[in-house]
This record gives sequence, structure tokens and C-alpha cells, in this order.
Amino acid sequence: MSHEPPFRADIVGSFLRPAAVHEARHDHALGDLSTQALHAVEDDAIIDLVKKEADAGLKLATDGEFRRSWWHFDFFGLLDGVEIVELDHGIQFQGVQTKPRGLQISKKVGFSDDHPFLSHFRFLRDTLARTTGAMPKFSIPAPTVLDFRLEPGHLAAPYEHRDDIVDDLVQAYRDAVQAFYDAGCRYLQFDDTAWAYLCSDVELEKARARGIETDGIAERYSGMLNRILEGKPDDLKITTHVCRGNFRSTWISSGGYEPVAEALLDHTNYDGYFLEYDSERAGGFEPLRFLPEGDKTVVLGLITSKSGELEDVDAIKKRIDEASAFASLDQLALSPQCGFASTEEGNTLTEDEQWAKIREVVAIADDVWK
Repeated sequence: MSHEPPFRADIVGSFLRPAAVHEARHDHALGDLSTQALHAVEDDAIIDLVKKEADAGLKLATDGEFRRSWWHFDFFGLLDGVEIVELDHGIQFQGVQTKPRGLQISKKVGFSDDHPFLSHFRFLRDTLARTTGAMPKFSIPAPTVLDFRLEPGHLAAPYEHRDDIVDDLVQAYRDAVQAFYDAGCRYLQFDDTAWAYLCSDVELEKARARGIETDGIAERYSGMLNRILEGKPDDLKITTHVCRGNFRSTWISSGGYEPVAEALLDHTNYDGYFLEYDSERAGGFEPLRFLPEGDKTVVLGLITSKSGELEDVDAIKKRIDEASAFASLDQLALSPQCGFASTEEGNTLTEDEQWAKIREVVAIADDVWK
């Protein structure tokens, strides 16, 4: 089994919020619970969570994203110059739409060392140091998501065009990477829906309607990310999770990875790639041929987080074997396809089913990479 990230048995990051967290957030929103009291409830839930992660056999632990409402807006809205605004529409999933929120660039974009996510990481770090000793893993949304989701007309001075924000966005992320590293983070993940959208003709058409130039966009995104990754310390592992949409067990994007595989796997300098492979919407494993030999890892998201039904163990092992025809088994790993609660609403399964999924990931990985 791998002793450094990504691990043979790994996770994307989010977990179903316990009832106490849901209740505390509800009461806080109504003004019936103080911020300090809310944080205390979240603290207790995270302490309990990391013990469950260890009991399930994981060598890493996340905070479950218990302090977040959204996997992405919470981080973006706390960057300098970025605001969360009300829209006349949400993000459209299959048969359901999210709350109507969007991003507004109001001034120069930047990352400050008082960004609350740094304190979130420190709490996870300190909790693990006192308890299980597992490696803390922390996730933030990729900068490509901000670029891809930005609505027309949501830019303000000093920016006139979408491309004008890139240099400041790159610097903000370089500052963020360094700040998390200085806080002790050695396993950081950029969660990213943009790459999955680039595999979908439907989503590309929507992007063009928002004024995005889609010709050459994969190369553009790869270049943006590499400018950030080139400055990272050698002992910091940065991975990405390519998400096809995960809201109340629904999804957005369909299409195999072929259109972006070379730009993403070969040309973008991540240490690992969490790729969703839990349904036919992801296509085959052939795009894995672009993974260069070496230290990079593809984490196969073969265990769905969208339902509680357990996968057939032999079927998962067979799929790992099929994937190994295109990328070395030594460069593969296993995880759930996504988190269990990319937003606070969570997916449609129980906590017991969630943990059964995690234990299955660990058991299969233990057997395949024994």
C-alpha cells in the first residue's frame, strides 16, 4: 500500500453532515445560535469524523467539509475581490437546480493570510495530531472553476475582460498554496468541474453562451494551473478531482475524458487525478494512456457516492484490471467517485451506507495492492 498521497485507498473529501451540524447551521441562519456556538458544534463533529475515518481504515482524513455550505462558493466568496451574489437561476443538474448563487468580481482578486479556510485546516491538523495521526487532506476549488462559472457582466475594475483576471488569480492561488504549506499541509486537492464540462458538448455550448472562448481552452487551463503548480514545494502533493456534478445525488456532465486527457494527464503537473468512473457517462479507460510513466497517480472513482447500494467487489476488481491495460497498476488507486455531500444538503444515502462504501474502498485496495 502507498505510504504517501494519493493513497491506494483514498477519498475525495466531503461527508454527509451529521444532524447536529444541520440543526446548528439552521439555528445560526435564523439568528438563534451564535457563531461561536456553531463552530463548537462543527468542532465536535469533525473530531468524531476523523475517528470514523481511521476506524474505516483510511490513512488520511478530511474535515468532511462540515464548515461549508458549498464545495466551491465558500472558498471563492472569501477571496479578496470576490463576492457571492444572488442570481435569477441556480446551477442546473438533472431534474433539480441549486440555490441561485453566483460569483461577482468586485475588485482586485487576491488571497489573504486571514482566509478562514486556513484556520479550518489548522483545526484538522491539530485534531489529527492529538488523535489518529492520519495525514490531513484539504480540498479547495480549482481556479478554473471560477473562470468557467463567471457570468457575463460580473466583472468590475480593474478588469474589463475575463482574461484580465488570470494573472491575479494565479498569484492568489500561489499565495494560497504557500499559506497552506506553511500551516503544515502536505496534501492539497483542487476540486474541478471545468475539465468535466470540457468533455460535454452541451456544457461547452453553454460556456460559449456565457462568452467563453472554448477553442484551445484545455491548453489555456493547463497553462494557468501549471503557473500555480510550478511554485509548489517538492514535499507538497497537489491532486485534482474532476467532478461531473454532485448535488443531491444528481449530475451535470456526460462525456468521456478523451477530449482533455492529453492536456490534463500529460501536460498539467498535478501529482494525482481523481477521475469519476462510476457510470457509463465517463466513457472507457482508454484516455488513461496519456498518463506518463513516473510518479503521477490516477485515482479511479469506481465506487459511487450517489447511492447507498454497495458495488460488487469482483466487478470493481475487474474494472481496475481493465484500467491497468492503459496505465500501470502501480500508478492507479481507488476512491469513491466523489464526495458524499458536495453541498450541505448531501446525497441520498445514509451515514451507515456512506461508511460501508469507505470500508469497501479500503478492503478492495488492500487486496488489489497487497
